[in-house]
Amino acid sequence: MKAIVDCNSFYAACERVFRPALHGKPVVVLSNNDGCIVSRSDEAKKLGVGMAVPYYQSRELIEKNDVAVFSSNYHLYGDMSWRVMETLRMLSPEVEVYSVDEAFLGLDGIDETALVAYGHFVKEQVEKWTGIPVSVGIAPTKVLSKVANRLAKKNKEATGGVMVLQTVAEQQVALEQTAVEELWGVGGKSARKLRLFNINNGWQLRSMGEDWVSKHLGGITGLRLLRELNGIPSIEMKNPLETKKMIATTRMFGKPVQTLEQLKEAVATYTTRAAEKLRRQHSAARVINVFLVTVNDEDKYEFHSRSKGAYTSLPAATSITQELIAYALPLVEQLYKEGTRYLKAGVILSGLVPDDAVQYNLFEPPASGQMRRLMGMIDNVNFSMRDDVIKFASAGTTKNWKMRQEMRSPRYSTRWNELKSVR
Repeated sequence: MKAIVDCNSFYAACERVFRPALHGKPVVVLSNNDGCIVSRSDEAKKLGVGMAVPYYQSRELIEKNDVAVFSSNYHLYGDMSWRVMETLRMLSPEVEVYSVDEAFLGLDGIDETALVAYGHFVKEQVEKWTGIPVSVGIAPTKVLSKVANRLAKKNKEATGGVMVLQTVAEQQVALEQTAVEELWGVGGKSARKLRLFNINNGWQLRSMGEDWVSKHLGGITGLRLLRELNGIPSIEMKNPLETKKMIATTRMFGKPVQTLEQLKEAVATYTTRAAEKLRRQHSAARVINVFLVTVNDEDKYEFHSRSKGAYTSLPAATSITQELIAYALPLVEQLYKEGTRYLKAGVILSGLVPDDAVQYNLFEPPASGQMRRLMGMIDNVNFSMRDDVIKFASAGTTKNWKMRQEMRSPRYSTRWNELKSVR
């Protein structure tokens, strides 16, 4: 059996942990640059506040009902996510972190008669130790556990936030309540195709034959989904230390940027961040790609943007920040067009290889061990002291292009000067 533990309204829940007065009151959290609503408490949902809706469209409803509004506070959410995942690792020997607010648990060794009790135990412990409310779905496969979790979250009062789909009868009832587009792994295009064949819910899809699913639902991917729906594990638990094949860092600007200097500062900053991620998994990159997103109408830039990118292959794979910056900045100059307003920039590192298996040029000496140690020391200082205490000059100091976070709460758990005061 497998379980998935999913944090309820995670971003909003993180804000409530340090502001108990908000419990029972509507809360929403906004996306980058305070653009759209990305998290809503149950109270905000009941008021009719929509998900992924631009903030300005909901402002009247929000202000009328005294809804608490916060800018995204990624430092806080990342730390709270780590606390939740560490708690789960204490409760289960097998944990796969699926996203910032979700994790799969392997439940081998848990007696089948104790699954419901174990689900409630996990839920209670996470909420007690971290303050974050969660829902737990348990079933023989990952897909079915996602179905169980969705229904547990949807019907919190009836389920207590925990649902177990152990028998075929339980699975049938749950799948009949689950539209095909709500199944994990079924996108909008596939859902529309299934509905053309009058397949509207998960139980109807489960009843289809393998040959039909293979033909109409993407070959092996469709077959895996069908088998998972039938209680046959086909999507295994993944190694949490699995290395990424590509690393990207991209951000929206607080306001459209027009100068080459500011674009270079942003790209140097994003390259620095990507290099840190690269070193964290002990990799080096052979290819660097830089892209810029332009905007023509400032009032409607979310819908009228276009992207341009350029890339270069490096002579030798590297994870040294200044080397990556040296290749990234000429790409910015290549893409920049005077008079154009830019909304967003990003850096993508690919062609990743283990950093201890880099093939160097015979006539050019490789980066010394001292340089690698220096990078490690800089990473350690910045991680412990925060706020990029040590930075490269090309990344700038003022960073006027940074995204807006006008309603961000304090970073209670990661900054000494922002600790919660208790009276």
